[in-house]
Amino acid sequence: MIQGKKVAVTMPAYYAEKTVEKTFADIPKDIVDEVILVDDCSKDRTFEISQGLGISTYRNEKNLNYGGNVKRCLQLGLDSGADIVILLHPDYQYTPKLITAMSAMLATGFYDLCLASRTSGRGALSGGMPVWRYLANWGLTNLMDFALGTYHTEYHTGYRAYSRKLLETVPFHDFRNDFIFDNQMFVAALRYNCRTCEVTCPTSYEEDASSIPFKKALKYGIQCVKLSAEHFIWRLQNKLFK
Repeated sequence: MIQGKKVAVTMPAYYAEKTVEKTFADIPKDIVDEVILVDDCSKDRTFEISQGLGISTYRNEKNLNYGGNVKRCLQLGLDSGADIVILLHPDYQYTPKLITAMSAMLATGFYDLCLASRTSGRGALSGGMPVWRYLANWGLTNLMDFALGTYHTEYHTGYRAYSRKLLETVPFHDFRNDFIFDNQMFVAALRYNCRTCEVTCPTSYEEDASSIPFKKALKYGIQCVKLSAEHFIWRLQNKLFK
């Protein structure tokens, strides 16, 4: 717990057998009340290793894709009674040591969603993010800042903290099952007047870390532009007709 708030860490896993133990070891157990992993039909030993570590481990009966798996993670976090639900990928690309800082931001009651930004402080480049990916991230983020009417240094991180209030307000089960899910959540949070913040996150692009393929990254980028344009129009309509 942190400031009387129960904290659950949820990990959407897919072929994470080489990194899940290292990720779990760095989770701050002094504030985290529950650790949950959902394996999305991996054919490796992710499920068995997770169970052996004492993690509350689940396996999807069929592959739900990234967004579908995250939906189940977030729901399990709610079902555990958590006041703060952390979404942490078990590939060790993001350091679990920031869970304390992210949880503290939400525990104040001022914020409902905290992003762990890899590009704040240029941590992504020093951590090995490919230059083309960094530039695409930077370009999309600047476009989204303008369209969404907010300011963040990254919208494409998979490391996020959600308040119970947000998860009980936003109809997240209605969103897509692919990689755009995280940003659909962000835009919905804005529409429901939830407050957002971020922390700077060092990152590690090691051999064992997962990475979205270029074709899926391109599709995701197009989806981000479309989602941002839709929200920009929504903002204009609300401003003009209020």
